[in-house]
Amino acid sequence: MIIRTPRRLHMGLIDPSGSLGRRFGSLGVAIEGGYEVRMIPSESIEIKAEGEDRETILEALNAMNGSFETGTGYSIEVRRGIPRHVGLGSTTQLSLAVGTGIAKLNGLNVTIEEIARVLGRGKNSGVGIHAFRLGGFVLDGGVRNGIPPLIVRHEFPEEWAFLIIIPEFRPGFDEVEEKPVMASLGGNPQAAREISHVILLGLLPALVESNIRDFGKSLTRIQELVGSHFSGYQGGEFREDVGILLDFLRERSYGYGQSSWGPTVYGLILRDEGERLVEEAQDYMNDHGIRGTVEIGVPRNRGAEIIQENAFLERLIKSVGSGRG
Repeated sequence: MIIRTPRRLHMGLIDPSGSLGRRFGSLGVAIEGGYEVRMIPSESIEIKAEGEDRETILEALNAMNGSFETGTGYSIEVRRGIPRHVGLGSTTQLSLAVGTGIAKLNGLNVTIEEIARVLGRGKNSGVGIHAFRLGGFVLDGGVRNGIPPLIVRHEFPEEWAFLIIIPEFRPGFDEVEEKPVMASLGGNPQAAREISHVILLGLLPALVESNIRDFGKSLTRIQELVGSHFSGYQGGEFREDVGILLDFLRERSYGYGQSSWGPTVYGLILRDEGERLVEEAQDYMNDHGIRGTVEIGVPRNRGAEIIQENAFLERLIKSVGSGRG
């Protein structure tokens, strides 16, 4: 069995104060290039993965076994991954890939939300869960007593893309570091009200109308307001060390932001501008002595793919056969 997941860009939390009885509320978008994981039953645990990916897989195996008695005899290979703690949702995507694979291999009739709950996902944001399930742009309704419910899911225009910059700066908070911050975070209720207003009457109408200029303007304003919730923990509206990269994105994109705790930053662009802007961003980073990667983030309007191995081999054989003259 092959499982391919999205990555996700996190566009912010709405209301950490929980002033209406629900904390957080979050929005984001799925993009291509997530995990590719191969899973098959085995007589023992066999994991081909490095570092924290291995730890995440073991935790998911044990959690699924504890809730559903699915055992731990699986061979799991991470063939492609997401960098850890850079703001692209690696832990949720890998956890859900493993949990979903185990459920499929055992014929369990459970939802992605049930698997996420067992795996301890969605405590602060539902963006990663809903991006895994459906892809596209997603908006959740905040945390109360379980997984944040999906409020809006919309196709993301395929002619749009993101210029994604992942500098080699210090990693963002991991889940252990993040926990006390999120527990004590009071947020700014006035900012939450303005974020909600901009989402409802700015961002969402622009998305429905495929208006990249208005969407980008709203995205930037939301990111600035979200930063006011976290300024005490990251040195301002954005991390101090990514400011020079945001200066570049401010001039070259329709809207920009920082994904989660960073250091990944992104700018909204037209997809056909991508190659030129990647070159410009790389030159800019070289000129400023910044090491890192630059890429085009292609929107993904579908959730994770689960391919049975036989079907995968059949498709591979057909593709090879069709290439013969």
